[in-house]
Amino acid sequence: MAADKHSQTAIGLHWLTAIAVLGLLGVGIWMVGLPLGLLKLEVYAWHKWIGMAVLALTVARLLWRWRHPPPALPGSLRPWERRLAPIAHWMLFALLLAMPLSGWLMNSAAGVGLYWFGYIPVPDLVPRDPDLFAALRTVHKILSRLLIAVVALHVGAVIYHDVLRRDGVLRRMWPTGGK
Repeated sequence: MAADKHSQTAIGLHWLTAIAVLGLLGVGIWMVGLPLGLLKLEVYAWHKWIGMAVLALTVARLLWRWRHPPPALPGSLRPWERRLAPIAHWMLFALLLAMPLSGWLMNSAAGVGLYWFGYIPVPDLVPRDPDLFAALRTVHKILSRLLIAVVALHVGAVIYHDVLRRDGVLRRMWPTGGK
């Protein structure tokens, strides 16, 4: 592995998280408009299960990163890019923790039992409280919009670096080295 490339573990965790988050954002926006019925209940269950998986993946990513720091930023980055890159990454990590936690709190406040993938009981974080549920639903929606914005910024930066600058930033996180 080149010194300027992330480890295969970091790359795998990144792409699993990315696929899950993009799916969750799309499904999350779609599912709220579904009529009450079996489909809506099943979609909500899967949304919660994958959301909990994103929480677990994010914790794993943070633990991995703590023990295996990422490679240094490329020398081609401008000073302002060098300052903004870690801020954007930590914003992503914060949102990847806050989104599923707000959903878990919201589910708890709704008084709805949660079994991860239908089998593993997930404890409630707060007691049933309709007012707290309503507030957490708003928080979850706001966090989702923030996450969409930060993900769009992240993807935009990758496209900028790969297409316009051609400085190898994408290859650092691409499973095959971008070849």
